[in-house]
This record gives sequence, structure tokens and C-alpha cells, in this order.
Amino acid sequence: MKTVKNELIYFATALMFFTRIPVPFKVPYSSEIMNKSQKYFSWVGLLVGLINGIVFYLTFKLFNLEIAIVLMMISSVLLTGAFHEDGFTDVCDSFGGGYGKEKIMTIMKDSRVGAYGAIGIILLFALKFFSIKELGSIDIIKTSALIIFAHTASRFIAGTMIYTHQYVTDIDVSKSKPLANKPLDAKSLVISFLAVLVAFSLIPDWKLIFALALAYMGKVYLGWYFKKHIGGYTGDCLGTVQQVCEVILYLGAIIVWKFI
Repeated sequence: MKTVKNELIYFATALMFFTRIPVPFKVPYSSEIMNKSQKYFSWVGLLVGLINGIVFYLTFKLFNLEIAIVLMMISSVLLTGAFHEDGFTDVCDSFGGGYGKEKIMTIMKDSRVGAYGAIGIILLFALKFFSIKELGSIDIIKTSALIIFAHTASRFIAGTMIYTHQYVTDIDVSKSKPLANKPLDAKSLVISFLAVLVAFSLIPDWKLIFALALAYMGKVYLGWYFKKHIGGYTGDCLGTVQQVCEVILYLGAIIVWKFI
């Protein structure tokens, strides 16, 4: 019984950290709980993706494809508080406007959005919008399922950075954001990957493994880039990996559905 309670606490911690979905009970916090919650990051992605997929499908039935995409993107921002998007803008600003680890890290913790961040998020949203529009014009039901898969898989891929790269502490430790940054055992990684399999079961198209591999290659490149410039990753870097890999999954699906 205690094990079930602990697992519920870990899931609730991940849910509270990554979304604005209310949890109906008080959740204790510690760095150990935060680290153990990482096994549920992809499961939170599955929940967020499921809600977004439903919003997309239902609003398409009420309005049209373009409105459905915008409303789905709004629901995503409302659900997560633009958590990952905020990380993406911080990374654009810091790596675009900074040179050297110290300068990059200083800009990254600045809450203001600069030109690089604004331009970056506009281009990211535009690419996401037109990618989903292209997919929706092919098959609405499959696209709805793909949205669920993309949210889940991109969060799993971002979570693997914890296993493959070193966490970089903020120069000002007192301002470091809470973050799961210690790799767990293989069992926890399997639990995380199970969410990807559940999402994939909603759209059992084995050709999408190509899109998944493409997204992981995007993570590999970003990991190399972050390591080169700051020696590893931060929480904002993880948000960037999630957003970029989500879009790559959409682009990969377009290639698969149109040409393979």
C-alpha cells in the first residue's frame, strides 16, 4: 500500500511540475521525490496529448482545420502554462545572444523575452501549425492520434537527456530551478517508455518509427550543441528538446504518410 502511495506522489509531482492541472491533495516535496517523478514525465505527456488530441478532433467537427489547430495549441498552453515553450524562448535568447558559458547561463535565467526568443517561438509555432495542417489534410483521425503520440514521445526523448548528458547547475545556485537531474534505474526507464507504447497503440503505424528515430536524432544534435557550449543541459534545454522533437515528429510523419 505504501508503494502505491509513493508512486501516486511521484506521478502527482510530475503532473504539478509540468502542467496546471490541479491535484486534489497535498503533495510533499523533496529533491528525491522530484528525481523519482521523472519516470512519469512521458505519462504526463500522454495525458496532455490525449486532451489536446480530443480538443483537436472535436473542434475540427465544429469549425474547420485551421481553427481546430489554433484551439488545440491554446489548450496545450493553458494545460502546461507554456512550460516547455518558455524554456525554448530562454534557450533561443541565451544561445543566440550570449557567448561563453557564463554569459549564456546569465541570459538564460533572465525572465525577459528578447528578440531571439520572440523570433524563435513565432517560427516554432508557425512550423507546428503548418505541419499539423498538412497532416490533418491527409487524415484527421490519424492526426489526432499522432498529436497524442508526439506529446508523449517528445517528453520521453527529452527525459533521456538525464541519462545521456550532464546537468549544468546555474551559476547562482539559489536561483536554480527544481529539476529531476539524476538518472534512475532501468525499471524506471521502462515505466517511462511504456507511455510511448500506449500512445503508439492508438496509431499503430510502424512507419512512424522513422519519425521517432528522426526526433531522437534531433535530441542527439541538441545534446551535442548544449554540451559544446555549456557542458551539458539545463531545465530550459529539456523544454527545448521537447518542443523541437514534437515538431520533428510531425515533420517525420508528413514524410512517412506522403512518400513511404
